[in-house]
Amino acid sequence: MKPLQMVDLQRQYQKIKPEMDAAIQAVIDSAAFVKGAQVEQFARNLEAYTGAKHVIPVANGTEALQIALMALGLRPGDEVITPTFTFIATAEVVALLGLTPVVVDVEWGTMNMSVEAVRKAITPRTKAIVPVHLFGQCADMEPLLNLAREHHLYVVEDTAQAIGARYTFSDGRTAQAGTMGEIGCTSFFPSKNLGCYGDGGALFTNDDTLAESIRVIANHGMKVRYHHDMIGVNSRLDTIQAAILDTKLPHLDEYIAARQAAADYYDRAFAGNEHILTPERAAYSTHVFHQYTLRLVGVDRDQVRARLTEAKVPAMIYYPIPLHLQKAYQDPRYKAGDFPVAEKLAACVLSLPMHTELDDEQLAYITQQVISAVNA
Repeated sequence: MKPLQMVDLQRQYQKIKPEMDAAIQAVIDSAAFVKGAQVEQFARNLEAYTGAKHVIPVANGTEALQIALMALGLRPGDEVITPTFTFIATAEVVALLGLTPVVVDVEWGTMNMSVEAVRKAITPRTKAIVPVHLFGQCADMEPLLNLAREHHLYVVEDTAQAIGARYTFSDGRTAQAGTMGEIGCTSFFPSKNLGCYGDGGALFTNDDTLAESIRVIANHGMKVRYHHDMIGVNSRLDTIQAAILDTKLPHLDEYIAARQAAADYYDRAFAGNEHILTPERAAYSTHVFHQYTLRLVGVDRDQVRARLTEAKVPAMIYYPIPLHLQKAYQDPRYKAGDFPVAEKLAACVLSLPMHTELDDEQLAYITQQVISAVNA
């Protein structure tokens, strides 16, 4: 059996090595390492794939979130609602801009933002909601969008883990993750479902005015060279990374299908085990399984993970500490116990290997070891 990894990027690369090497070599031959033609080409191809009117590539997913909030013209003291069970970047950019992060609890099943919790958190100072499409499926966007319209709030989707996931509205319409709010933000970190070989990110929007602002902010606040119309940043996707992403984009649906097949295998293997709750798949969203995250019940999660480590099965905890309990984000408004679902998830979640190259032999071994570990 091939060694197990959380993500096997080397085997994925080997399958597309000739086309990938040619794409990288073309950039080297052109020597257009910044703002080369491949950046614009990738943006147009990703627009076609997602249905977004505008895709603006940037340096990474965290900067995409920051630029999004800057483009909306938010000001210090404005409140931004985000889930407490997520990666730190979601709240990090809010704090960096002098905005006020307001965290809310999540749902036990989907692990995504609770719409009712958002409703209760809205105040006159609230200006934006940042739903995170966690682990690969969309948050429940229709009621969130309705709530935002009711209170005149912006919606910025964090779709770093869910590119390619599709949301179905009650009237049958569908839309891709990241294309439903005012702005969507994604990351192309190497382990993502669509990942480059370094850092990268992008913003999605269907609003022409916002798209123009995003482009200017990402380019030092500059539309005409050396004429700076607003405060901006330097955030751009380099040409080699764009070429890599453009090469992988035609394979994205194939990658998603491979992840879904692995998830189906896990689901079948763990069905009926009293200690294992498999990921809930919401009726309103497809799941692209950036992570396959179990909720362990009636067992010590850390002991289970230690047993898996002994068996050479990698397993990760995403995320062990909710945002409201992080030292950097301590706030007198929040204390332990305020967000019971997130705190319970932080104590029991365990993510198993999930990538495009998992084979049946590996999956059989992983599931056998997990079942053995939880039943020990």
